[in-house]
Amino acid sequence: MAMTQSKARALLLTPAGLWYAALLLLPLAVVLIFSFGERSAVGGYAPGFSLDQYANLPARFAAFYNTLTLAPVGTMAALLIAYPLAYFLAVKVDPRWKTLLLVLVIVPFWTSILIRSYAWIFLLGGKGIPALLAAFGLEDLRLINTPFAVLVGIVYGYLPLMVFPIYVALEKLDKRLLEAAADLGTPPWRAFVQITLPLSMPGVLTGSMLVFILLMGEFLIPSILGGGKVFFVGNALVDLFLQSRNWAFGSAVAVALVVIMLIVVGIYARALRRFGTGRDDVGLM
Repeated sequence: MAMTQSKARALLLTPAGLWYAALLLLPLAVVLIFSFGERSAVGGYAPGFSLDQYANLPARFAAFYNTLTLAPVGTMAALLIAYPLAYFLAVKVDPRWKTLLLVLVIVPFWTSILIRSYAWIFLLGGKGIPALLAAFGLEDLRLINTPFAVLVGIVYGYLPLMVFPIYVALEKLDKRLLEAAADLGTPPWRAFVQITLPLSMPGVLTGSMLVFILLMGEFLIPSILGGGKVFFVGNALVDLFLQSRNWAFGSAVAVALVVIMLIVVGIYARALRRFGTGRDDVGLM
């Protein structure tokens, strides 16, 4: 019987396993092989085995630095904005209005990120917010084509992806715990720190990891709002594969990015094992 169940399980998992191998593992294997090759005379890939491409990674230090700086900062900024919003939607708002407000959160996704990013070019450009601030005496303020502009685009573009995991975690929160804390005389801020925040950590971790991983491969927002002055690794990959056609070096950059993401995902998985089922040591002392 056990053998039959094992065979049935393997049979059911085989299609998904084949898709996983074909769509994820095989492309990664190709990129890994390319990373040890060379750029051919006419561009593209020439077979070979060399570590020269990895030795040349410091040439793209600026792209890695910008990515590893702005991606965590953008993730944290999105979290700081998303958590109060998700808390309000899950705990404070009247249930009759929840659906409408949740739809309003997701409405920006109905429009292309390209169009929304171009809208920020106007808002952050000379005739937008800087012109408004100039009327109050803050002249010569440059916002567009700066890291700040990229951060604004990141937070605006990825905020809904941070809100919904946190909202789901808070929605499952047992409100009786908060009522018991209030009955015991626990101040609201302490109840939040000792009950709400620990029990919502799975949503916080999931939202943060979802946004961070997508930001690690982002290229559109830095390209549009950074004006060619704020490069991410994604922009470097576009340049290496489509413009300079140095596929070997581009593959080495991609492999380095994947390694960094695997390290981050490993840290995330470890944190999720700790908070995944909520904390059992929630107290009111």
